[in-house]
Amino acid sequence: MCKTTVVIPNYNGNKFLKNCLDSVTGSDVSASVIVVDNASADGSKQIAKQYGDQVKLICFSENRGFSAAVNAGIKAADTPYVFLLNNDVTVEPDCIRHLEQALEADSRLFSVGAKMLSMYEPEKVDSMGDLYSALGWGYAIGKDKDGSRYQKTISVFSNCAGAALYRKQYLEETGLFDELHFAYLEDVDLGYRARILGYKNQVEPKAVIYHAGSGSSGSRYNSFKIPLSAQNNIYLIYKNMPFLQLILNLPLLLAGFAVKQLFFIKKGFGKEYAEGLYRGLKLCLGEGKHNRVPFAWKNLKNYCRIQMELWINLFRRF
Repeated sequence: MCKTTVVIPNYNGNKFLKNCLDSVTGSDVSASVIVVDNASADGSKQIAKQYGDQVKLICFSENRGFSAAVNAGIKAADTPYVFLLNNDVTVEPDCIRHLEQALEADSRLFSVGAKMLSMYEPEKVDSMGDLYSALGWGYAIGKDKDGSRYQKTISVFSNCAGAALYRKQYLEETGLFDELHFAYLEDVDLGYRARILGYKNQVEPKAVIYHAGSGSSGSRYNSFKIPLSAQNNIYLIYKNMPFLQLILNLPLLLAGFAVKQLFFIKKGFGKEYAEGLYRGLKLCLGEGKHNRVPFAWKNLKNYCRIQMELWINLFRRF
């Protein structure tokens, strides 16, 4: 009996999906596969159908975003582990096995991420997990660095949900991905909630995937991604930081947002970033108002650990 269900959200992934599914179905361990299609219009749903019983296909009538898609896949999974995988990746045959072994070795692990390498420059790292800092900045560890530098398991603030194995039992404790995020930073939000409960996240470098990057949205900086990321960053902070922690971090957070605003003005996206911040504030006061993580005294030690990490991560990127 297989331990893992691979959940692949798909939106117009015609260029990538077949290679992704070929690599997953060619793994050296048995795994169930679910593709959740966000109303693709490029025929990529037909690619999934070609795999017959090997791949279960769930189809939305509209594009409901990354979070809704992976949540549907997680709910449909009947295995103890769920491997979330972007449609623009390929996995090494032993990737899932190494992730399962890492998760089984530590009962406090919430998730284990794969070593994500660039599909087009495979000697370079795409991500070794995420850090989050008191500036309100998230960092992909190792981005564009030599992959040979990363040979040891590392602890991370959260994992990139584009290639991470999660324990389904713990997902039921934290709650699934917040669908108000639609896309971007939803994985940091989930990892943050897991950390509040005292769980851990790590990356296993023996588990390797190759990522094309921006397979659905286009370039690294674009008018779709920037406002959504800014909005979700405001919302993430509102949701997960208790009031006193928010006040403590406010000077650094304001500085972080100011620097990002200047950065995106220079890139030609200043208006989009400012719009995203405004939308984030509206989200916190509107639909997301009641989604704050309730503070519990039993988690005080975990909040203190998180705060220390937020400060330390101000410097870890450099």
